[in-house]
Amino acid sequence: MASPKLLLLLATSLLGFGLLVGADYAPMTLTVVNNCPFPVWPGIQANSGHDVLEGGGFFLPALSHKSFPAPAHPWSGRIWARTGCAGAGAQLHCATGDCGGRLQCGGLGGAAPATLAQVSLHHGGDQTSYGVSVVDGFNVGLSVTPHEGRGNCPVLGCRGNLTATCPGELQLRSPAGSVLACRSGCEAFRTDELCCRNMYNSPRTCRASKYSEFFKRECPQAFTYAHDSPSLTHECAAPRELKVIFCH
Repeated sequence: MASPKLLLLLATSLLGFGLLVGADYAPMTLTVVNNCPFPVWPGIQANSGHDVLEGGGFFLPALSHKSFPAPAHPWSGRIWARTGCAGAGAQLHCATGDCGGRLQCGGLGGAAPATLAQVSLHHGGDQTSYGVSVVDGFNVGLSVTPHEGRGNCPVLGCRGNLTATCPGELQLRSPAGSVLACRSGCEAFRTDELCCRNMYNSPRTCRASKYSEFFKRECPQAFTYAHDSPSLTHECAAPRELKVIFCH
C-alpha cells in the first residue's frame, strides 16, 4: 500500500500529461545498485498502463549494479529488493519481497514487508519525482540518487538497518529465528486504524501510530504511513541518471 501523498507527489499532472503525450525526452539511465554484502533480486512494478521494465525483476550479485535505459516517455512505478531467494529457471521464492514465486515479476508487486523506491519520470515539463516508502515495512536500506538534474535534486533514503532495532511485535523472523524484516503496524495487526482503511482513510482520520513513529525516527525522509508528509521536498528536472542503491 503506497502513501496517497507520495502517489499524489509522483502523479502526472493531467494537464501536463495531456500536453506532453507522445513527447520524447532526453536520454536517461536507471541504475540499480546492490551495495549489500549479499545478493538481492530487484523487483520493478510499473503503475497501471506503464511499461514493465527489465521483465519486472532480475538477479543482482553483492556489490554490483545494473543500468538500463529509462523510458523516453512518462513512466511511474516502484523498485524494491527481494532477499533470501531460491529457485530455478523462471521460478524464484524469496523470504522478503516475493512477487508470486517468479524471477521476473512481470507487473506483480512485492509482498510486504519491503522498502520501496517510488519514482515518476518525465512529468510536468520533464520533472522526475522520487521517494522512499516504508509504509509496507522494511527489509533493506535504500537510497534514491539523481545525477546531473536541474533544480533541487536531493538524495532521499532510509539507510539504517531497521532489522536490528525493529520492535519485537513487528519482527518478521525466519524459521531459524533470525530477523528478516520489520513489518508495518498495518501488516502486523491488520486493523483499519493502522491500515488507514474505511473510516480512517482520510488525512483527518489516518494518523501516525507508535509503529509509524518508530519508522519515522529511524528514517525521517521516508513515508511511514498512508497520509504521511515528506520531510524533504524536491523539484528535479531532467536528471541524466537515477540510481536506486540498496544497503546505502
